[in-house]
Amino acid sequence: MRLSKIFKNSLLVLLACLVLSACATKKETSIGKIDGQMQGDVYTGTDTVKYLADGVPDRVFFATNESILTTASRETLRAQAAWLRKNPSINVVLEGHADERGTREYNLALGERRANAAKDYLMTYGISSDRITVLSYGKERPVDSGSNPLAWSKNRRSVTVKAN
Repeated sequence: MRLSKIFKNSLLVLLACLVLSACATKKETSIGKIDGQMQGDVYTGTDTVKYLADGVPDRVFFATNESILTTASRETLRAQAAWLRKNPSINVVLEGHADERGTREYNLALGERRANAAKDYLMTYGISSDRITVLSYGKERPVDSGSNPLAWSKNRRSVTVKAN
């Protein structure tokens, strides 16, 4: 009788392990589609990027709830700064944006922090603050209206546009 109980308990433990290991299996196919356009939760693709000048991208992207510049963002802003130094008569507006998640007020503040992070970086490369205006749109002007991680990552951005 005791051997039967031990056998049943062992069998239950084995079945539980099999069930749990099956639940832990992760399919890579759904992630594979996004890998070419995202690094972590930051967009790295180019389908939403326009150009401030020939070869100078107009936008940089941010991680969720962050205003810290990524390595790719710093490279883009260095190219923008070099172009702005060659064109001293041109002023720019840095537009800060956020994804749809969060309140309007939170996203307006986050967009402003993102635009200011880009402004501060441009200033470290010799661009006068008099030439840069900061404007936040928060979540009001999405570049991608989807409600998924890829769309959100495209919308977390700062865009540099020529001032009128």
